Amino acid sequence: MWSVALCTGILLIVCISHWVYSWRNPRCNGKLPPGSMGLPLLGETLQFFAPYTSSGIPPFISERMESDPSFFRYGPVFRTHLVGRPVIISTDPELNHFVFHQEGKSFQSCYPDTFTEIFGRQNVGSLHGFMYKYLKKMVLNLFGPESLKEKLLPQLEQMAQKNLHTWSSQPSIELKEGTATMIFDLTAKKLISYDPAKSSENLRLNFVAFIQGLISFPVNIPGTAYHKCLEGRKKAMKMLKNMLAERRALPERRHGDFFDYVVDELKKERTVLTEEIALDLMFVLLFASFETTSLALTLAIKFLTDHPLALEKLTEEHEAILSGRENKDSEITWKEYKSMTFTSQVINETVRLANIVPGIFRKALQDIQMKGYTIPAGWAVMVCPPAVHLNPATYEDPLTFNPWRWEGMEANGGSKNFMAFGGGMRFCVGTDFTKLQMAVFLHCLVTKYRWIAIKGGNIIRTPGLAFPNGFHIQLLEKN
Repeated sequence: MWSVALCTGILLIVCISHWVYSWRNPRCNGKLPPGSMGLPLLGETLQFFAPYTSSGIPPFISERMESDPSFFRYGPVFRTHLVGRPVIISTDPELNHFVFHQEGKSFQSCYPDTFTEIFGRQNVGSLHGFMYKYLKKMVLNLFGPESLKEKLLPQLEQMAQKNLHTWSSQPSIELKEGTATMIFDLTAKKLISYDPAKSSENLRLNFVAFIQGLISFPVNIPGTAYHKCLEGRKKAMKMLKNMLAERRALPERRHGDFFDYVVDELKKERTVLTEEIALDLMFVLLFASFETTSLALTLAIKFLTDHPLALEKLTEEHEAILSGRENKDSEITWKEYKSMTFTSQVINETVRLANIVPGIFRKALQDIQMKGYTIPAGWAVMVCPPAVHLNPATYEDPLTFNPWRWEGMEANGGSKNFMAFGGGMRFCVGTDFTKLQMAVFLHCLVTKYRWIAIKGGNIIRTPGLAFPNGFHIQLLEKN
């Protein structure tokens, strides 16, 4: 009896030891990058999501990216295990560039299962090939250059003027909340003709719950941020589904929004668009159009508050635009927008330091040999923008807000050293819309108002960017 129990115990220990060894030493037809797979099942997920307040490269990355294995440092390319899957993390510009430009060949967009659960199985980030190009073309009908120039530019200016005027009559405004609401109301109207004043449900509140758990440890238990995130998505999707059903029931009633375009596509005889894909697309567009831009705008104003010389230079540029007009109260023209050189530098510098997207994921479709290592087929590669944007070899004093560093530089697209909006064929289709929103808002702000910082403005990353105490300012009209 004892011998059977002993043999069983030994066998169990051997099996567990073999499993732990296999976990720590994954099979590979070549040489894996150095690194640690962390604890069985958990990997290094807890360390990855640990909050931090520094503005530098995330500690999880910086502690591993220098070449010193004795201190758990592995170099610019290393392996780990996050939220249920093996991952190669790259802080190497050459490898990042290669990964982005091999989309559909050696790599394809692929995010952790928790991400697809949050954004939907048919979200645009999870679709490939023809379907991705088809959706991209749909989105460009709304946010493409012609629409920006002819329709959205005057609407963005009216939106900024209206909200700034309202805020100036209040003792203070929390800037992140204020800009988020402002942008959401505009984009929700353009997308689905949503008017919060006429709706029985507050659509944006569901997105607030969603955002709070978007980049959080994925434990779906009531009370956790991740659970609240999923509940927020569920409620928002229910509202969108009801709206779509109403539109399809009364197709003759036109609203002049993106939903009309979607309904038309769904009616086509041989359409590739499904209701599930359409709803996931709407959800992603509503989220992406306001959350990232409001974070970037809040941070830009925080930087300008702390750097008066940059604010002075920005103000001079926009006052020069006013002085060059026959009528100072006329609307911003496309030519004036394109002349906002220093404004563009401020925006580039803000998004470089913001690093709103802490990681961009791709999946290897085959074994890839690169930098002396093998990336196994099926493994994820996480490109790390903060490590690129804060590299002192590329950007002098990388943690310093310095818009002048962009003088004479073009950064309209992605590059090896600038990937705030992604890169390759999946370069963000909303980039021009985001930059236009920021430029127009800054123009309206600095030409008519001044402001005083009251409280908040501190930043925390989890690893996404957040203002835990907001950024409260008092807005005052200029004499």
